[in-house]
Amino acid sequence: MFNELLSKVEIWAGSVPLDLFVFLGSLIEEVIAQIPSPLVLITAGVFAEKQHFSLVHLLFLAVLASLGKTIGSWPFYFLADKMEHFITTRFGKFLGISHKGVEGIRKHFNGTYKDELVIVAARAIPFMPSVHVSIVAGFFKIKQWKYLRATFIGYFFRSLLFLYLGYQGLATYDQGIGVTETVAGLLFVILLVVFIIWRLHLRKRI
Repeated sequence: MFNELLSKVEIWAGSVPLDLFVFLGSLIEEVIAQIPSPLVLITAGVFAEKQHFSLVHLLFLAVLASLGKTIGSWPFYFLADKMEHFITTRFGKFLGISHKGVEGIRKHFNGTYKDELVIVAARAIPFMPSVHVSIVAGFFKIKQWKYLRATFIGYFFRSLLFLYLGYQGLATYDQGIGVTETVAGLLFVILLVVFIIWRLHLRKRI
């Protein structure tokens, strides 16, 4: 099943402009949870290397991917935001939640730098279930502009990670460097950027 899906993705990637493939593929992958998260972007990274794209163009692809994934995540946020009262009143007893409890937790999310920092970190971490983040953000009514901005920033770093793995994957193996070391290094960069963003937010409030 996975090999068949991979084959179809590779055929698609080779038949359309790579920029379009990255944007649409990321959007579709965000909406259809059955598609493995790294599949589209690692494939795009491989094709980017084959087509001799520069690292600057790779950054542009990460922007397109982040935009597509942010758009794809919004409907889940929107539905969770609008249906929170319905879910808590109809299914609260089964889920162990209540509208009053949601309101209490919501106070800890709005109005501080932590709102965006948590979303950025959750979006940037590879293999974090994206739909869950969208639903939680909508459920607790994180302000929409904060949600969209943090989602875009977090997904940019996550997308860049997968694109880079595909782009440098073969070269990395040729140089005798393991994938574990490559992933660890990129994760360190992502966490460093998240820390810098947190510090900037903190300074604004001092």
